[in-house]
Parts: sequence; structure tokens; C-alpha cells
Amino acid sequence: MPRLRSIKIYLLAFSALTLTLLLLLFPAAAMEASLRGIAIWWEILFPTLLPFIIVSEIMLGFGLVHFMGALFDPIMRPLFRIPGIGGFVMAMGFASGYPVGARLTSQLWEQKLVTREEGERLVAFTTSSDPIFLIGAVSVGFFHSTQLAVILATAHYGGALLVGLMMRFHSKNSTPSPKSASASAASPLILRAFQAMHEARLKDGRTIGQLLRDAVTSSLHMIFVIGGLVVFFSVVMELFRQAYLLQWLEQLAGGFFALLSIPAPLTDSIVNGLFEVTLGAKAAAEASAQTPLMYKAMLAAIVLSWGGLSVHGQIVSLLYRTNIRYTPFLLARVAHSLFAAMLVVVLWKPLTIATEVWLPFSAPNYSFDWLNSLQGNMKAFILLILILLAGSFLAKLLRFKSK
Repeated sequence: MPRLRSIKIYLLAFSALTLTLLLLLFPAAAMEASLRGIAIWWEILFPTLLPFIIVSEIMLGFGLVHFMGALFDPIMRPLFRIPGIGGFVMAMGFASGYPVGARLTSQLWEQKLVTREEGERLVAFTTSSDPIFLIGAVSVGFFHSTQLAVILATAHYGGALLVGLMMRFHSKNSTPSPKSASASAASPLILRAFQAMHEARLKDGRTIGQLLRDAVTSSLHMIFVIGGLVVFFSVVMELFRQAYLLQWLEQLAGGFFALLSIPAPLTDSIVNGLFEVTLGAKAAAEASAQTPLMYKAMLAAIVLSWGGLSVHGQIVSLLYRTNIRYTPFLLARVAHSLFAAMLVVVLWKPLTIATEVWLPFSAPNYSFDWLNSLQGNMKAFILLILILLAGSFLAKLLRFKSK
């Protein structure tokens, strides 16, 4: 074990030295890549993530998350082996995109509301793209097709749910987090939810002013960490391109694709998507016109589900204070990519036929601005909350009838 740790230290030191030398060799290219990364962060990530992170912090302080946790408990524990409070994390993660799910999971772990194993399951399937980026930027902006939005969204979020069901078998013998006293009472479900919210608010104890200040402060800290990682990986990609390392990776990917009979032009998507999701999805859309659209959509689904090493770095930076391990998350990203690709292939024909009836084939160029992003994410969040509430009450009703 000490020897393995020494090898890791030497590899990290060698990587840092290599990046430093590449920066000295290609300073102009690094500057341009930094500006591109800052543009992605400022124009897309900052306006879409910051409001949701602040709102989630306030909801935690007011106990609203505990309220939702009591309501979602009848459906989340049987399906995913996580407490009901994970339903809120799932809704926020799906609605606002990576890395909000990991942020909320780390907070729940710090409050001892989830165990390590439950946190690993939760992060594994709540890390996903937000619907505005998937539909607006990728489907309509890159592919210019509203039909593809339905297929990509179904494959991506359906794959995430399949990962959640798969991860319920992770650490099968682990001890689950105990239910709260209010959750185990014989009172009606809605009353228990209000009781959980009241207890959480009393335990927090901060005034509204303190809560708002802390929410803004911690949210800004997180958003700047995310921005720094986006800029860093943007520079790393450009340095690798200047040093012809990306071309070498593309040749390796091209050889692997040839074995699977996948068109060679899609190798750019995989190589770019390995590092950054936006560049990978754009490369899939811009592949040669002779490449079948289904293959392009399949690669876009893989890139969106993998998330890119930039997102992986964000997740690691958010979980470093917890004992939640990275390896289960890494395996879940691979599984999510495979599930999403298979769902694209399986659902391609039926969803294409279905969407032709009620959706136009193409759409005008998409204008991505912060207002559209905020409204779209909020609608998705409300819809997910309603679906979870309906499922929770249905599960409670069925359990009541079975007694």
C-alpha cells in the first residue's frame, strides 16, 4: 500500500511537471483556451447553476428538504435504497445538472442524513446534464433537431434511473441510515413531513439574514471552484492538442471504433468528450454528413452521461471532505454511458416515429440566455417534484391496502 501511494505521488509530480513545460512551450494557445473556458463558465454555468445552488442552501436551512424527504421515503428506499431525502437531490440534480447532486449529497453526509454507501448510490445516479443544456444547447443548438431532444432526454435520464436501480445492489450488506422519529410515527404522511421540517428548522437555528448570507457565500465559493476546473481542463485539452497527444488518442479510439463498425469521424467526439462534455457533444454533431444520425446521437448520449473529466474533477472537489469514494462514481459514469447508448439504439425507431407526429423535424437556431435557462430548469424541477410526490403517495397507498 505505501508503495502504491508513492507511485501515485510520482505520477502526479510528473504530470504537473509535464503541464508546466507545455505551458512554457505554448503560452498563447493556453491563453486562448483559458478565455474559452471562462466564456463557457460565465455564459452557461454561472447563470444556470448559481440560482439553484443558493435556493438549495436556503431550502436545507428552512427544513424544506427534510419535508420532501419524509414524503419521498416510501418510494426512494424500496427503489434505490436511499432515504427519502434523496428524492430532493435527484430532482435538483436532474433539473440543474452536474455537479449539484454531488454538492447536496456532501451536505447531507455532513449532517449525518445519509451513510457513505447511500451517498455513493446517490451521487452515482443524480449526476446528470440539465435539460436546458441537453435540449437547448445539444439537441437544438448543435444538431438543430427537436426530435433528437426527445430521444436524447429519454436515453440520458432513463439511463440515470437504470444506474440508480443498479446501484441499489452496491454494498448490499451496509447498514441504512435510520428513519427519523417523525418518519416512524403512525401519524399521516403529510403531518410527519411537516414535523420533520419543523425539527430541522429548530435544529438549524440560523436567522433568515444569516441563512441568506451563508447560502450566497458558499454558493459563490462553489461556482468559482467549478469555473477554475472548467478553465483548467480547457487549457489541458489545448496543450494536449498542441503536443499531438489528442491526435494519438484519436488514433487509438479510431482503431477501437473500427472493431465495432462505428464510423471513424466520431472519434473526435469521444476524445473531446473524455475531457469536456460541451466540446464532445459539439464534435458529435459536426461529424461528416455521411455519418448516420443515430451514431451521432449515440455518441452524444455517451458524452453527456460520462460528463467529461472536468465534471469528474468538480465531483471530487465537492466530496473531498466526506468519506464517499470516487471509484463507485467512476463505474457508474461508465454504466450510465453504456445504458444511454443502448437506449438510443433501442428507442431510435419508435421515438422517431412518435415524434414525427407531434414535433417538427427541425427548429431555428437556439438562443441560450440566462432567463431561458432558469425558466426551463425550474419547470423541469417542479415536474420532477410532482412525479416523485405522486409515486410516493401511490407507494404509500399500496402499502396501506396490503396491510
